[in-house]
Amino acid sequence: MLGLLGFYDELETRSGQPNGSIRDAVRSVGEPDEADLVAYLDAGHVLIDVMEAGHDVITGSTHRHSPGCSSPVTDGTWLWRQDFPHYLEAHHVSLPRTFVEHVRGLNYRMPTITVAQFAPHYDETMPLVGWASAVPWRSTATTLVPEPRPVSSKAQFDAATLAPDRNRPRDGGGKRRKPRKA
Repeated sequence: MLGLLGFYDELETRSGQPNGSIRDAVRSVGEPDEADLVAYLDAGHVLIDVMEAGHDVITGSTHRHSPGCSSPVTDGTWLWRQDFPHYLEAHHVSLPRTFVEHVRGLNYRMPTITVAQFAPHYDETMPLVGWASAVPWRSTATTLVPEPRPVSSKAQFDAATLAPDRNRPRDGGGKRRKPRKA
């Protein structure tokens, strides 16, 4: 079975998720190598692309992982939601010591996954996170090799979100609107 990260009650429609309440996991400071841990999580293998958008369940704001937030991601040993790196970097949620040691032991590099060895762990873990009725993931590849994914950093996302839209004229474009006909 895969270890589970970030499957919190507040992120699902039903309670009793494997990682409990996110409010119990929030800390004031993170691990000293938190940025490296976030980068590792960002580099994970996306198993199923979920077409949805979510928000931060603590602040209500959108974040860089809002699109596809519940997509399951793995390194072959652990399974997490695609938005889990956001909660780690924004709220410093607690991490299992075994996960931190695992990632540090890999020198923060996402491993290649041998599909034949991974598939049974996937099959037994997915029902625990509510994916029992989902179409089973199967790769036609024999191995999953980490590929760079275009994931913006929190700073890049925040700058793009907060920056004024330079393409929109501030004076309404200088055009008058025609009055509506009554």
